[in-house]
Amino acid sequence: MNSVILRAGTRYLAGLLLIFSAYMLLRGHNEPGGGFIGGLIGSTGFVLFAVACGVEDARRALRVQPQNIAMVGLGIALLAGLFAALFGDALFTGQWLFIGATDTEKGLPISTVLAFDIGVYLVVFGSVLTLVFAMEEEI
Repeated sequence: MNSVILRAGTRYLAGLLLIFSAYMLLRGHNEPGGGFIGGLIGSTGFVLFAVACGVEDARRALRVQPQNIAMVGLGIALLAGLFAALFGDALFTGQWLFIGATDTEKGLPISTVLAFDIGVYLVVFGSVLTLVFAMEEEI
């Protein structure tokens, strides 16, 4: 497209969509949201950027092949699921680590559920961008 207004607005809107996708990813533990919807929202920012500025500019802005992002996400999700086996639990059982825990304070909880959500986020983000970039290059 040759719209100057669309190009200028897209740069800001894509950034806002990426920030909102990170918010949706992190809030998905206890409320609606999570890795899937966060990945969709994040990929929407790059899809809009690709429509406004072209696929080559979107690939340059992404800096990493979207297929690689999806593969790394799949590995993270798999490792998060297998982590429970180290403690003798069933696969994909949530495990928590409390950073800075003392006798009186609980500490900062980090869980394998969050790692799994991050993996799903990256798989959805990478796979949607792979498909959309391929279709945009065909047009």
